[in-house]
Amino acid sequence: MAVPEPAGEDIGRAGAQAYAAEWAAALRRLGFVPLSAAETERLLLAHTARLARAVRAEPFDAQPGEDVGGALVGAHLAEPRMLEWSVRALGEDFLGRVLPAGTCPPDAARRISALQGGLAAGFARALRDRTFSQQERIARSAWQARDEAEQALRDSEARFRAVFTGAAIGIGIAGADGRIIDVNQSFAEMLGYSAKELRRVDVASLFHADDAAGMGELYQELVEGKQDSARVERRYQRKDGTSLWTDLAVSLIRYDDGRPRFTVSMIEDITERYALQQRLRFQASHDPLTGLPNRTLFFETLGRILDGAGPDRRVAVCFLDLDGFKAINDGLGHDLGDRLLVMIARRLAGCVADHGHLVARMGGDEFVILLDGGDGLDGAVAVAKAALAAVSAPARVGDQQLAVSASVGIVEGPARENTASELMKAADTTLYWAKAQGRGRWAVHDPERSARDLARSALAAGLPAALDRDEFVLRYQPIVSLLDGRMLAVEALVRWQHPTLGLLGPDRFIGLAEETGLIVRLGEWVLRQSCRDAEGWRQRFPEARVVVSVNLAARQADDPAIVDTVSDALAVSGLPAELLQLELTESAVMGTAGEPLRSLRRLSGLGVRLAIDDFGTGYSNLAYLRRLPIHCLKLAGPFVEGIRGDGPDAAADHRDERIVDALVRLAHALELWVTAEAVETGEQAERLRALRCDTGQGRYFGAPMPADAIADRLAGTARGSE
Repeated sequence: MAVPEPAGEDIGRAGAQAYAAEWAAALRRLGFVPLSAAETERLLLAHTARLARAVRAEPFDAQPGEDVGGALVGAHLAEPRMLEWSVRALGEDFLGRVLPAGTCPPDAARRISALQGGLAAGFARALRDRTFSQQERIARSAWQARDEAEQALRDSEARFRAVFTGAAIGIGIAGADGRIIDVNQSFAEMLGYSAKELRRVDVASLFHADDAAGMGELYQELVEGKQDSARVERRYQRKDGTSLWTDLAVSLIRYDDGRPRFTVSMIEDITERYALQQRLRFQASHDPLTGLPNRTLFFETLGRILDGAGPDRRVAVCFLDLDGFKAINDGLGHDLGDRLLVMIARRLAGCVADHGHLVARMGGDEFVILLDGGDGLDGAVAVAKAALAAVSAPARVGDQQLAVSASVGIVEGPARENTASELMKAADTTLYWAKAQGRGRWAVHDPERSARDLARSALAAGLPAALDRDEFVLRYQPIVSLLDGRMLAVEALVRWQHPTLGLLGPDRFIGLAEETGLIVRLGEWVLRQSCRDAEGWRQRFPEARVVVSVNLAARQADDPAIVDTVSDALAVSGLPAELLQLELTESAVMGTAGEPLRSLRRLSGLGVRLAIDDFGTGYSNLAYLRRLPIHCLKLAGPFVEGIRGDGPDAAADHRDERIVDALVRLAHALELWVTAEAVETGEQAERLRALRCDTGQGRYFGAPMPADAIADRLAGTARGSE
């Protein structure tokens, strides 16, 4: 906006500036001024000067007043109150404040009045022109917007028609009543109709019969306005009767008031993709060799049954494993083994096909039959027997005639009380029970037996850590002279101080230690601890000369390092070798070929005493016995237990007594010491003494006790001798 020149010397400069400042302040007070205060004062000072010059101009003309009124509107100082103040201020004391004294023309009042009118007229004219201009711009913008909207609509319709006509996917438009309004060529070609034919049919008539109900509900929800769009995979029926799998997207178009108007459906032919998905799904859930369901599908099915089971629903699992299949694979080749598995799979599927049971291959030569509901345990057993019969039928694979058998583990019970993992774990355990009975057997799950097996497995798993945590302790049972009652030796017996089960006897864990191989470590610990305890007694009671007898397991005795281990235990503890006795069973001494262990002579060479434990229950090979470096025979407990005295079984007692007599005589003939185990009564002790048995061991002479208790007993003996 151009700003007029400021006041010159021909007017009162100070008065003009004061007038302009007052004018600017008034305008800012009366409405919005888009200029800063300084800019407003500068503008109004120029207008003040122009009006002042117009008053003095010859000839006089009111046009400058109109120009100033228009300029005010041009500067957006267009509030009506601004005009009112400007006109009134021009007529009050404008002349006296702006023009120097004596310079006003005689008709100055008339001229001021004319300028006031011109100011008002110019203001009104400029305001009118601006309003007209704005209206014109608005009208022009409205026309332009309408033209653009119409063009956009035409462009949109053209684009939609191009997409509708040329789209590779099918597009169909149907009314709220389900009647087809229009379809594109792709839609018609997918379904085998012409577009004209489709415009005469109802949408529902195109649905596949199996999907009609669900599709009807979907369209009903759309036309009722319950949802605006949906996307599903559904089948359509072609004109020739074949089915078409589609990816269907349906959208609802509404009127402006929200009422459903029509639906737009877009369908993509996914028949090939769906078939591929089905093949991939089948491959993922079925065994590629046999075609049976695999473990994934089996567990999915079992989980679905268990999750939806009612209170009375029962389920059973028959877990089947072929007997000796590895020998077939190794001997005849994996190709023949695979062909045999295919044959077995067909037989299993055939024998339960009429009952609707699921047969799955779990892997390798393991199969499982799932019975949902069924006839309880009897029904499961019947299925297991049928499966075993099917497997055991003569099998000819290629030019090989094979005899095949299997074992089956059966688990049956309420579905709601089991999980899939629990069922299969129980079935696997039961399968191995069946295999332990021989070939071609079945076994039924026994929860109590399973609990015992689990407890046994838990103990076996905890053995290594228990040894690391020093949870094993030793108890010593006295071995007493039957001649004078002195304690000549003690047998070291290991116990497990279990953190939750308490003190466990060797019958609970020694067998497990032998099975797991931990018996070597455990036996070495027992040996070293026994030597330390025995050396402690020897240091305190040197005259007692108590021998400690330690059991040596067969695996320990067969260990090539056993001689070095014993030698090191003696050296570390300081115990003299003659105070250590190692007890071995007859089977360990004789070995698998009936030959003595080579290590025995080396152990005897150390000065260690050797004893055969439980003599009379093993090989009892006297020819080898006389050549072994043995020092003692420990008679098996059953022979001693049979010596009870005159009672109902007196005849049997006398036979046991004669056996003991013969064994004692035999041992003495071989210059061996004899210890009788399991001596429970004084009468047994007396009769053994009469049979010239050397020492006795059993609860009559003292129960197994800690090392401190043995020391106390030795101390008591020492005081008694004094």
